[in-house]
Amino acid sequence: MIDPIRVAIQGERGAYSEQAAVALYGAEAVIIPCRTLQDVFLALSHKEADAAAVPIENSRAGTIVETYDLLLSHSFAVTGEYLLRVRHCLLGLPGTSLDEIRHAYSHPQALAQCRGFLERYAIAPENAYDTAGSAQSLMRLGDRTAAAIASRRAAELFGLAILAEGIEDRQDNVTRFLAVGSPPHIPAAGGRSLLAFTVPNEPGALVRCLGPFARHDCNLSKLESRPGQDEAFTYVFYLDVDRRADDPACARALEELAAVATSCRLLGSFGSSDA
Repeated sequence: MIDPIRVAIQGERGAYSEQAAVALYGAEAVIIPCRTLQDVFLALSHKEADAAAVPIENSRAGTIVETYDLLLSHSFAVTGEYLLRVRHCLLGLPGTSLDEIRHAYSHPQALAQCRGFLERYAIAPENAYDTAGSAQSLMRLGDRTAAAIASRRAAELFGLAILAEGIEDRQDNVTRFLAVGSPPHIPAAGGRSLLAFTVPNEPGALVRCLGPFARHDCNLSKLESRPGQDEAFTYVFYLDVDRRADDPACARALEELAAVATSCRLLGSFGSSDA
């Protein structure tokens, strides 16, 4: 009998990362909660987990830059992605009401996504390391003026009351999660690629690196830059290409990129799905 896959996530059970992990790896996956994203990658490195589900960006709050840095500093491959529609709930102790709440604890990304709601009800945001972790801590606090912003599943897991649901500022609140681990078979149809590259410090270098994708009709859906890890004021560019790396047109573009870039690394080619 094959053992179920062990999937590391940042946060506790009930976090949105758990929802993404189940969508990416199946309901039989064994979830390995980790306090930080760094701990997620350490779990992979120490073989305490077989794979991971990590957030890379949110449609409202933007990029999770730490994920990019960790992908580059480790040798694991991006093997899939999942777009999760995030529905935030304000959770309180059983028997409390919305008008009692003065503070709300959650991950900074979740707080940013609910800024309008918090301001409307004069609720002070309080940073916590995780959405579900803040819900778990709320039961220990026993403070009727405190709440947590987390998922409906977190409320069910930790016995909290849902004081308000759908409190995110926009209904198109979506977080993109990446599956990280050993490369699987690349899907025969569809798919995307994520790569990292550096360029010479000279005029036109970035244009020369991006030009091959235009010439070979490969759409670029995102370009992100991050500080380089070896030298001050150098930068790594991360590129999302809407084609698989084994697509002939994309393969030619990647060859041409490698010829003009200082360095180039394919982080993964993968399929995509959403909630």
